[in-house]
Amino acid sequence: MFKTLMIILLSSVLVNNYVLSRFLGICPFLGVSKKLNQATGMGIAVTAVMLLATAVTWPIQYFLLDKVGLGYMQTIVFILVIASLVQMLELLLKRFIPALHRGLGVYLPLITTNCAVLGVAINNITDGYNFLESMVSSLGVGLGFLLAMVLFSGLRSRIEESSIPKPFRGLASTLIAASFISLAFMGFAGIVDKIFA
Repeated sequence: MFKTLMIILLSSVLVNNYVLSRFLGICPFLGVSKKLNQATGMGIAVTAVMLLATAVTWPIQYFLLDKVGLGYMQTIVFILVIASLVQMLELLLKRFIPALHRGLGVYLPLITTNCAVLGVAINNITDGYNFLESMVSSLGVGLGFLLAMVLFSGLRSRIEESSIPKPFRGLASTLIAASFISLAFMGFAGIVDKIFA
């Protein structure tokens, strides 16, 4: 069981990184990665929402929707749950960590529409994970999101300090840098299988 959980965790962080290999959650990845503290805060907030969303949506799917034959309502119910969780998180951050709340700005409510959060909740069900495996998968996806945000933030700070030809300034250099990080993460393909073979 431990081996299975470690495979799920490592593959979620490195091999199947939602941002860099599945291209889910690109809006906050590009929008909030200019400063390290904002990128870290967003990564932690998204990880928390993913864990909470999985902890709530998994039982709803198996003990409510599937039992009464409403499995087709999955997406709508999951979106409502995620929106409620994000509102709760926003209120908590505003009350207890106002600097992070101000730093995240408009991107905090965007977690509601972050397809990575909805994607992990639905993929955990689709992949047939039990509750513990779903939580580990969500933790791995969240940590992978955080890792991608922090790495990209560091790269963007280096880009801003560099002399870049005029046609490549702004969004062009940002997208090129994102593609390089994505290519670098492709190097992790197969590593999890070799570690636990």
